[in-house]
Amino acid sequence: MEAFQTKTVLIVEDDPSICTLLEYNLKQNGYRTLVATNGIDALETAIASKPDLIVLDIMLPGMDGIDVCQNLRQQKIDTPIIMLTARGEETDKVLGLEIGADDYMTKPFSPRELTARVKAVLRRTNGPKQPSESISINGLTVYLERYQTELNGELLEFTPKEFELLVHLMKHKNRVLSRDQLLQAVWNYDFSGDTRIVDVHISHLRDKIEADSKKPRSIKTVRGIGYKFEEFS
Repeated sequence: MEAFQTKTVLIVEDDPSICTLLEYNLKQNGYRTLVATNGIDALETAIASKPDLIVLDIMLPGMDGIDVCQNLRQQKIDTPIIMLTARGEETDKVLGLEIGADDYMTKPFSPRELTARVKAVLRRTNGPKQPSESISINGLTVYLERYQTELNGELLEFTPKEFELLVHLMKHKNRVLSRDQLLQAVWNYDFSGDTRIVDVHISHLRDKIEADSKKPRSIKTVRGIGYKFEEFS
């Protein structure tokens, strides 16, 4: 059994049938599970038990999933989070990604796909650390081992996935990368997923590194294909 399959997943879901289904499928794949049925218990369990990943429903009693995610990130707790959203709630999806969720899935969903996404996120967590080196382009410097980024000497803060996406773009400077390529490289998906997650993270990166996010100089959109990190003089 691979190492990531011994990890602990916190399931935060107030629907008993969905919770039971998730527990069963995750345990069948070798994961240990914890359960919380409301936002307040979820926050307390996440802080006390330090799970390796959280599957977090947005619609929860007491404190919704958005508030739980935001609270954890404000406390500098970077446990990977996969959010569960109701069909058509695009605003919730985007907001969840912007405040630090790593991924989202729309209900109803396939337990097999969710397990695959859990596996992909934990593979990243268990993967080898980046070598000790830095990359500098356009006044932006990323320190791979320290997970730190500076823009013209000023320290910037990124979520883990934002940092990994930025590093991948910079390592492939001036090369056009499709959304599917970025999804597979950064999120380690072995299937074609919803590429909206890439667009949201690109937007967030631009807000942090571009002088004008509406007229980006570094992260360029290549219409109909994807994105590239362009070096300018």
